[in-house]
Amino acid sequence: MNKAEILIIDDEPQIRKLLEITLQSNDYIVNQASTAKDGLIMSANHPPDMIILDLGLPDEDGHIVLRKLREWYTNPIIILSVQSSEDDIISALDNGANDYLVKPFRTGELLARIRSVLRSVTADVTPMINCNELQIDLAARTVRKNNDLIKLTATEYALLSLFVKNEGKVLTHRYLLKEVWGPGYIEQSQYLRVFIAQLRKKIENDPNRPEYIVTESGVGYRFVTP
Repeated sequence: MNKAEILIIDDEPQIRKLLEITLQSNDYIVNQASTAKDGLIMSANHPPDMIILDLGLPDEDGHIVLRKLREWYTNPIIILSVQSSEDDIISALDNGANDYLVKPFRTGELLARIRSVLRSVTADVTPMINCNELQIDLAARTVRKNNDLIKLTATEYALLSLFVKNEGKVLTHRYLLKEVWGPGYIEQSQYLRVFIAQLRKKIENDPNRPEYIVTESGVGYRFVTP
């Protein structure tokens, strides 16, 4: 059994009920809060393994709640919201959300995202990806495809290792630029496009239809293992 404990902070009773049924049927422990105030109190008194947070709460803007949580809460937070603009999604991810789903959502996709972010929390500090023909070993600093060693530049390796350490998580353009190139480069999106293209040519079977480094349109990229 999963036994991971998930706190839902959402003011819509029907959404909370749907989530409760879905999560409990997949062996998660579920707690609920209908306001920002209750959600913050509950998460502080008994920190859950994960929080599912709505941005449209009645007593406080969800973006503010997210920032308050990230002052101390280190476990995953998934945003579940009707707010679908790129600005809202980027803001939430930049402020510490692990993932973002727009309502209405598919329960199967939500469960997959939950498994992914919980897996990233319990992953080994030196992750290894061994998926189909691709093998990435961050401890040995090696990347192989069909057992052939792939030569990466220092920047390509830094970018790929960041993806692997955050497998399944959407990484925004600004986050990737800041982490790999530094704070002075957060507006230089052309750097990122060039190196993503180079990396895809080396690890993807078809760089034009990537399986591993997936584009989240207007937001950033997500590393997935097919």
